[in-house]
Amino acid sequence: MTCITKQRIGKRSYLYESVSFRDANGKPRNKKTPIGKIDPITGRVIYKQNYLDRMADAGTPVEIADTETYVTQAQYEQTFAIMDSIKDYGAVYLLGNISEKIGLTKILAEAVPHYWREVLTLACYMILSDKPMMYCSDWISSTETHFAGDLSSQRISELLVAFGAETRHAFFKAWVRHISEQEYIALDITSISSYSELVTENEWGYNRDHENLPQINLCMLLGEQSRLPIYQTVYSGSLKDVSTLQCTLSELTALVPEKDVRIVMDKGFFSVKNINALLSDEKGQEFLISVPFTSNFACKQVEIERNDIDQIGNTIITSGPPIRGVHRLRAWETKEQKLHTLHTHILYNPQKGLRDRNDLYGYVTDLIKKAETDPHDGKLKGEFDKYLIICKSEKQEVGYTIKIRDDVINKQLRHAGWLVLISNTVSSTQEAHDLYRIKDVVEKGFCKFKNSLGLSRLHVQSNDRMQNKIFVGFIALILMSWVHKNMSDKGMYKQMTFDKMMLTLSKIKTATINGQRILRPLTKEQKQILQQLGIDAPVG
Repeated sequence: MTCITKQRIGKRSYLYESVSFRDANGKPRNKKTPIGKIDPITGRVIYKQNYLDRMADAGTPVEIADTETYVTQAQYEQTFAIMDSIKDYGAVYLLGNISEKIGLTKILAEAVPHYWREVLTLACYMILSDKPMMYCSDWISSTETHFAGDLSSQRISELLVAFGAETRHAFFKAWVRHISEQEYIALDITSISSYSELVTENEWGYNRDHENLPQINLCMLLGEQSRLPIYQTVYSGSLKDVSTLQCTLSELTALVPEKDVRIVMDKGFFSVKNINALLSDEKGQEFLISVPFTSNFACKQVEIERNDIDQIGNTIITSGPPIRGVHRLRAWETKEQKLHTLHTHILYNPQKGLRDRNDLYGYVTDLIKKAETDPHDGKLKGEFDKYLIICKSEKQEVGYTIKIRDDVINKQLRHAGWLVLISNTVSSTQEAHDLYRIKDVVEKGFCKFKNSLGLSRLHVQSNDRMQNKIFVGFIALILMSWVHKNMSDKGMYKQMTFDKMMLTLSKIKTATINGQRILRPLTKEQKQILQQLGIDAPVG
């Protein structure tokens, strides 16, 4: 079979005669022969003379306009079917259908009526491309999207200031209502670094990525069952986790006052003030929170249970080796001198305790070797001072004696493997353990947000752009989270990774021939992927 195709290389378009055939082994082959090019100024076709001669000898001469060696594009396409473009389609098709399926498209279109297509397009770009936003236009040129047209760098800059807090709140209000009201919500916070001096929330604080840069703090809530992001808000980078809890819950309650909040938090949000506020709340918000060992309350619970917890009756089932856990009722007096009873869960993981001990022993032993080599190593001075006592030798003029600070080691390992949780409603230790593990949902969400979506840095120069860029990332995270949950639930990770699946689907392509869109055939693997995710295969 012979056809003529067009291929763009750089700024020029070239024509090829493509002949399909089977070799001696019966395998399909394709031979392409260059036959001409298209004049970028006139739009007319310039054929090679040897091609014109060959066609004339075969009795099918190419028509020439007047006496020139050019044929206009219109004349050419009347004679031959030229393949104008081939675009990636499958991965965007999947994400678009997921957005429809979970109600995201409808809510986004109602909350951001003038720009929802652009937001959804950028969200897909964040998921499917590892390049900065400025290259979105190049991606669109090779990808078929149903959402928005060209998104140049200038257009994206305009989009990121096109709507404000009221629009984002309208989306969050509808989205929170849309998500199940019966599930627990996992809450956590992370930092995102930035070089910008124009983002007011960008301040110095505890940087979780250990970067020497100012940052913003991003607080996010995700559903325990749906594993979908529910809400997010931005705080100044200098604020500590513990100081953001009440504000975050107040914002959520203000958006949807009819929704009951059931929240799971790690020890970063613990303080006596926060527990008192949660217990004094008129709505009686349900909570489960880890208590740090900087609190005497947690230390006391461990000392009470230390000698008796390792019993078969205290076994707690986990996804790994079983651990131990007990439930106790403990009194808690609030600031208003009201007495409350808290469900207190004391858990002990023997494997983690042993692992932490071995890790610390190995680390200190390595420090000793380094101190023997160079006791004045400036980079390690803090660690030397923490774990070792280094003194000049009294017996030798040159040399040092090194001793281990056993009290520091013992104190650090005193609570290795232990975990204390408190709740105002959860009485089962097994349930408390399982619920607390959902905080991993948020941690994984942050990992996707910062790494997979390219938001580990804020390359923006204003508050509005920062807020809207993070909002687009939130939309992308919803779609990614749905895919990851369903891949995990249906055992798809045994066959492929997320990236491999998206690459496989991106090979579903569309071609435009003479202005007519044609869907290329799907492979068996592509059909199976869509079927497993509950998405109908594309047609026509």
